[in-house]
Amino acid sequence: MTATRLSFKEMCAKFEVTPRTLRYYEYIELLEPERDGRSRFYGPREVARMKLILRGRKFGFQLEELRQWLLIYEKEGTEAQMRVWIEMADRQMEELREQRRQLDEAMDELQRLRDETAESLGL
Repeated sequence: MTATRLSFKEMCAKFEVTPRTLRYYEYIELLEPERDGRSRFYGPREVARMKLILRGRKFGFQLEELRQWLLIYEKEGTEAQMRVWIEMADRQMEELREQRRQLDEAMDELQRLRDETAESLGL
């Protein structure tokens, strides 16, 4: 791998994504690789964007939210992007808290039913 540009294959390997995923990110304009004939090359900008995209996906953000967020940097700069990030993070934290609450509730109910069943069997 070169330090300044990654090929399509190198980009897939570096971020452990499938070629289909990488092509899709390009299709929805999350990434814009340089093209040389049929070859694609990813510079530092695209590598940084890919890191942000994958981190955002890990936190549960939708790809369109991430695309819009990345556009803010290009149009309005870092500070505007950071302010929007705080709003997005606050919303996502609330959604994750609700998901955790629902998961805890389901686990408690499952444990109760399991215990009742085990008790009825004398276990």
